Amino acid sequence: MMAGAWWVWPLALALYLVFRAWYDNWRGPLSQAEIEAFLAETGKTKVGEHTDRAVIRAFLEADDGKEFIMSNLVRVHPHEVPHPLNAKPTPGLNLLQDYGRRFVKVLLAHGGHPMLVMRKVGGYVDSWNTPPDPGWHVVGAMRYRSRRDMMKLAINPSLREVHPLKTAGTAMTFSFPAQVVASFALQPRVWVGLVLALAAALVHLSSLLAMLAR
Repeated sequence: MMAGAWWVWPLALALYLVFRAWYDNWRGPLSQAEIEAFLAETGKTKVGEHTDRAVIRAFLEADDGKEFIMSNLVRVHPHEVPHPLNAKPTPGLNLLQDYGRRFVKVLLAHGGHPMLVMRKVGGYVDSWNTPPDPGWHVVGAMRYRSRRDMMKLAINPSLREVHPLKTAGTAMTFSFPAQVVASFALQPRVWVGLVLALAAALVHLSSLLAMLAR
């Protein structure tokens, strides 16, 4: 019996389990002690200065341990602004892109990733009882593994250092957390498994063909 490269299937399974260990929150909801510690730590910085701390506390205390999506609308400074580190005139978009590159690295390390980043191409199409469009430029959706990970990012020293890039490049913004109710997009838990299974099948098949060709 020609088994071929049978070992590839346990390897694919192991890789998928490693992915799930990184991607999923295995620690459950935040404890009250964790909440108090995070709030005390963020109170020492300016990272949360534009956020009502009561709103953050309520969000943390309602933690269900599940992933969530942070939805962001951003209006970029249309003109050059002083760079917060060297005072050099710099386009606001450049500052945000620099911040975004560093932010995503830390986000990935904590099991999160960008879901969507979109450029606005028109004004309000369907709206009522809302203020006039302030001129949004970018819509973003960032996936967080948990509320615990969100707070870890908020106190991360490397992000504290570059946070001034975000505030300097942003003319106006607001963000709110949301959870997916319905989606037709293929989620990473599915497509990563499919990619690993396909790769394993191709390796196994090529091994069998090589054995037959001998």
